[in-house]
Amino acid sequence: MGAAVSPSDLTRPAKPETVFDRDAEWDALAAFTCDARPGAGLGVVSGRLRQGKTYLLKALTTALDGFCFGAQQAARAESLRRLGIELARYTGAAPPPHGPCWEDAIDALLALGDRGRPVPVIFDEFPDLVRQSPELPSVIHSAFRRLRETGRDNRTRLLLSGSSLPVMHRLFGAASPLHGLADLELTLRPLGFRQAARFWGIDDPRLALLVHAVVGGTPAYRRYVADDTPSGPDDFDGWVCRNVLNSRTPLFLEVHHLLQEETDHWDRALCHSALAAIATGCQTQGEIAECLGTPLTDASHCLALLQANGLLYSEPDAFRPHLVRLRIAEPLLAFEHAAVWPHRSALEQWNAVEVWRLARPVFDSAVAGPHFAQICRDWALDFADQAVFGAHPATAAHGSLPDPEQRAGPDAAADVVVRGRADARSGPLLSVGVARWDEVMDLHHLEHLRHLLTLLAANGEDVTHTRPACYSGVGFTPALHAAQADGQVVLVDPDRLYRGD
Repeated sequence: MGAAVSPSDLTRPAKPETVFDRDAEWDALAAFTCDARPGAGLGVVSGRLRQGKTYLLKALTTALDGFCFGAQQAARAESLRRLGIELARYTGAAPPPHGPCWEDAIDALLALGDRGRPVPVIFDEFPDLVRQSPELPSVIHSAFRRLRETGRDNRTRLLLSGSSLPVMHRLFGAASPLHGLADLELTLRPLGFRQAARFWGIDDPRLALLVHAVVGGTPAYRRYVADDTPSGPDDFDGWVCRNVLNSRTPLFLEVHHLLQEETDHWDRALCHSALAAIATGCQTQGEIAECLGTPLTDASHCLALLQANGLLYSEPDAFRPHLVRLRIAEPLLAFEHAAVWPHRSALEQWNAVEVWRLARPVFDSAVAGPHFAQICRDWALDFADQAVFGAHPATAAHGSLPDPEQRAGPDAAADVVVRGRADARSGPLLSVGVARWDEVMDLHHLEHLRHLLTLLAANGEDVTHTRPACYSGVGFTPALHAAQADGQVVLVDPDRLYRGD
């Protein structure tokens, strides 16, 4: 324990160099924990597994001489006993002869803020404690109420962290005793694609996108491969074989562990099958149920569970909002279920190089291609300069509509449909674009977009200021570059995605 600090002396700590990025999250946590105003405060930190919540909170605890208790899956009595021992070690007092009850434990933790300075007190993986002791939210609510009723000068900053998103939502929902108590609600999300490239130390934008299509922006996965990063574009295949398809590395069974931990023992076989259906092209609940040969109610239950845990998300069509598509949120799940899942048993008999030779074409078409399109949508929303589309984008989504000229053929589609801000349900149409990962784009792609704009105009869409855009992973023909010079089209390649606006 450090010496007591008066409220006026306490300054917000600088983010440690060991914490990559997370500037906004650190600033929010520091502002909450260093707020010197009287009164105990409650903060909530949530986010999927492996995003670095524990690492960030422990860094905050160290910087501010706070107390952090990491919950484990254990019996109630064991958790209380561990908490008593760790709290005694923190305060320098003798450990209690017996584990305290939760009422005494929470009062003792809140008493740490009686010393005239804000003190962070952290419960990491709080849902595990609530599973053992369902009364805990009510105990915390009662303790906060007593503090406020007595007017005690207390500056405890209690932070409750958890990875189980459905449980965290329930714990702070309208029916919970903790509802309305939180002064801070912070969600840690995966690193964005540009942040992830820096985190992995990859300068080549095409290689960065390939790696992101496998491991996404989950920080823990770099540690899972012992900081092994591809040495260059030619090393990507080798990197996959020695890290993702290698049974001796943690990533090999990560998908199994993710579903085991995130879905809370529900029907994992159905979850795997649903993810495989989505990864190979099924996008609506009806298509997925038909692919699985299961009743729509069962498929809907499974998909709702995956969405609640942040593993899936839904997205309305940019042209037909009633049409909702499902996409896998965690790239590693898409990679596994599209490219690797059909060859899992072969990995036990063949070496990884042979399996990857079979899986690589599927990866390029079913994983890298759709992932590239999503990165293009992210770029349009987060990095494109206002001048690119003529206004600030509000949404970027996939769009499709029937093409009368095709009749029984596929719908006319755009991979990157950018709309602006508006009070109405559908904002102004700023841009329609197509994305091709492994295709040099030419004037016929621009003609496709012009045809799509004609269809949209016939459907009543205002396309007067809509800008066609081509997104390519390998480049554009001179004719398309000339069209860009004439202001007819916006061109975006990997270099622009990662370095431009």
